[in-house]
Amino acid sequence: MQFPPTDIPYSTLFMFFLALLISLLTSLTNRLLNNPEKSKAWRKEIAEWNSELRQAKKANDKKTVEKLMKKQKQILQLQSKMTMQSMKVTMIFFVPLILIWQFLSATFTATEGIAYFPGIGPTLPIPLFNTSVIWWYLLCSMLFGTIFSHVLGITEVAE
Repeated sequence: MQFPPTDIPYSTLFMFFLALLISLLTSLTNRLLNNPEKSKAWRKEIAEWNSELRQAKKANDKKTVEKLMKKQKQILQLQSKMTMQSMKVTMIFFVPLILIWQFLSATFTATEGIAYFPGIGPTLPIPLFNTSVIWWYLLCSMLFGTIFSHVLGITEVAE
């Protein structure tokens, strides 16, 4: 095989579209099961509390620290709720993704590489994760996950 390849291997396109599909399904499920507005309000409340607590500790204002620490239980509950929301989607997709990766690892282990990284080639010099299948999927998944999260309003674009 010549480097760089003149023809894109079908496995590259397959992984690209697989990442697109899985990211879309995950984002849609996240959007349907979770309330982004509520999550945004919770994140804001937690961030404000953390900021106030840091400022009070920095200023050595023990009275304000005490007042804020009384609200700590509520903040921990909000953090727990946020964790449970994200875990819902993870629990739904965990087993199917494990099965897909079992199939993909068996299918693509015999191939030389599905994506060529500029200046490196089809394999990366990283132990355990040297095949391009893993890295190509992760890159595509992060790309599509970010795009779908913003399009579906799950996360906001920072200004």
